[in-house]
Amino acid sequence: MVRVPCSFIWYELMTTNADAAAAFYGAVIGWTVHPPEPGSPIAYRMITRSDGGGQGGVLQLTSEMEAGGAHPAWVPYLYADDLDAVIAAILADGGRLLAPRMDIPEGSFAMVTDPAGTPFYLMRPNPPADQPDAASDVWSREKAQHVRWNELPSPDPEGAKAFYARHFGFAFNDVMPMGPMGDYCFMDQGDLRLGAIMPRQNPQQPALWTLYFGVPDIDASAAAITAAGGTILFGPHEVPGGEYNVIALDPQGAVFGLVGPKGT
Repeated sequence: MVRVPCSFIWYELMTTNADAAAAFYGAVIGWTVHPPEPGSPIAYRMITRSDGGGQGGVLQLTSEMEAGGAHPAWVPYLYADDLDAVIAAILADGGRLLAPRMDIPEGSFAMVTDPAGTPFYLMRPNPPADQPDAASDVWSREKAQHVRWNELPSPDPEGAKAFYARHFGFAFNDVMPMGPMGDYCFMDQGDLRLGAIMPRQNPQQPALWTLYFGVPDIDASAAAITAAGGTILFGPHEVPGGEYNVIALDPQGAVFGLVGPKGT
């Protein structure tokens, strides 16, 4: 069995305009989004960071996908060692299967939801033949251009905590009361603090993970959001530890977050 330090192993942007999204996130975060591989059966673009590491992918939604309910959104991939067993357990626990298992050279994956309808992928990756011990580094608590925080505003936070604890071993050891907004429940995997689960504040808000990308200067990145056609929904707001966060919409409507310090 392959052991992974963090169950969040990949991140994907589903979007209606991949070229525009590439320009937007390049301006805001500094990523490079590459054109699809020639001959690829789907229009999938790989995201790389300035250090050359892979950070995720961009999926151009087709009209058929949109007709089936897909819309612009960031979706995480969670590691599953026995993919079929985890799919079966999630379906038995009230989740749904949105896209059946697919096997590609890079691994096997499927898209599911938790019982409250939040979508995410399950994946059993195949490491490169020349790097059998390769591990994902798309999540980091400290580094810019990585995902630094995984936050779930759930319509059923207690149910979500129990679900992700059962299937992924996450622990919820600490809570930050937020008054009328409910409890902010920190999510741990071993000694790693990966994010949090909290009550959804707006009943109209889709059930989605909010992914916070690290930036070196929150004010500069916030300015880049509006300059590039995005919309800031919240922030910059100071968070524990002295940094600041922003929640925003990209021009196609996908929600995302940023976290980082004020510029000097």
